[in-house]
Amino acid sequence: MNDDNATVRVIQDLRARAAASAPGARLPTVRELTAEHRASPITVSRAIRALAAEGVLDSQPGRGTYVAGRAAPAARPDLSWQSIALGPRPAGEDAMQALLAMPRPGAIPLSSGYLDADLQPVAALGAALARAARHPSSWQRGPVEGREDLRAWFARTAGGAMRADDLVICPGGQSALSTAFRALAAPGDTVLVESPTYVGALAAARAAGLRVVPVPADPEGVRPDLLAAALRRTGARLFYCQPLFANPHGATLSPARRPAVLAEIRAAGAFLLEDDYARDLAIDADPPPPLVADDPDGHVVYLRSLTKSAAPGLRVAAIGARGPAGARLRAARVLDDFFVTGPLQQAALDFVTSPAWPRHLRALRAELRARRDTLLDAVRRHLPACPPPPVPRGGLHAWLTLPDGTDDVAATTAAAAQGVVVFPGRPWYAAEPDAPHLRLTFAAAPPDRIDEGVHRLARALQDVGDQRY
Repeated sequence: MNDDNATVRVIQDLRARAAASAPGARLPTVRELTAEHRASPITVSRAIRALAAEGVLDSQPGRGTYVAGRAAPAARPDLSWQSIALGPRPAGEDAMQALLAMPRPGAIPLSSGYLDADLQPVAALGAALARAARHPSSWQRGPVEGREDLRAWFARTAGGAMRADDLVICPGGQSALSTAFRALAAPGDTVLVESPTYVGALAAARAAGLRVVPVPADPEGVRPDLLAAALRRTGARLFYCQPLFANPHGATLSPARRPAVLAEIRAAGAFLLEDDYARDLAIDADPPPPLVADDPDGHVVYLRSLTKSAAPGLRVAAIGARGPAGARLRAARVLDDFFVTGPLQQAALDFVTSPAWPRHLRALRAELRARRDTLLDAVRRHLPACPPPPVPRGGLHAWLTLPDGTDDVAATTAAAAQGVVVFPGRPWYAAEPDAPHLRLTFAAAPPDRIDEGVHRLARALQDVGDQRY
């Protein structure tokens, strides 16, 4: 301890001398400093080495210790040339960055694509990952398409229409979407999407160089008549769809429309990319089977992720198709990143095949129901001028329609100033929106904070000029 104090004392003295001297000035010798501070030569040498490492001193063995030269302020680099080299920014980048931005400390998150930390099964996931990390085989290279037993689990939960060999494991649903758009279409091709639809799908399609054409949806899901018209008019061979609790509006494709949509896809010789992100997020009743379960001829490309229903760090998803389309998906995945890390795959399999998984889903359903009901009640009380949102029967979000003339982007900015995070409706449309909307998430905050968040949102809407709130 005394040596440490002596070292600090010598460092402070030498730092002060260096600050008061010109660069290149010679400082006292080790012997002189030893006598002056009554410290050992080892202590003095340690102090000199520490300041030399910081660039304060220049220690020259056999010659002495000098004040180091002070570097001139670095010139500001000229990076303007990059704007020319890079060209225009891809469409959708700003929306994705805003969607994934972390909320400010103290802000109430009514916009998020993930569960509140209190709803995540982190103890079970941590235990599964610890077990996987201790397994030597999990660190070795496995099949590039992913573990067969994990693919088999995804296949079983897809309604029995898929086999393990049809699927490939991906590091999250967004990665799988990017792969699908590149593997199933070429730059310049048209992809049809529901309107509105997941903003990440819009960004991924545009990044793949695809032309995005919207097909309107309503509370029963995408309209088959308009889908047929869009397929005929554009010649598109790919339709992206979330048939279950679609993000952002929460609609589920109705039983009457399911066969009609599949019939139009078959008639056009097209693929339907089914994003089954909310399979584990049903609230009021068990969900219908995925569309792929009713597709005998390989028109449906199936995607399911565990991230939304578990935790953001569980970046594990599966995508698959039968026939040549499946082969193309598997080949594209290899080009992206070879394979998903072994310990994460093993931990995911451990978790979803353990009793902890159904326990988590039961508890999650109850919590989502309570938070959804709290949000809808708060909207009714605090925002009486807004029509009640459709009741989401699953998923994470409610779709709030604002009064005509309200600027949803301005409302989002005003809400942030009030300390509540919401997301505007405009980026969820591939073309013009039919009305101003906000997407409100009920899964990212506890019930008391949800009510306060909607109260703050009401004040924010007053700030943008609509006094009916």
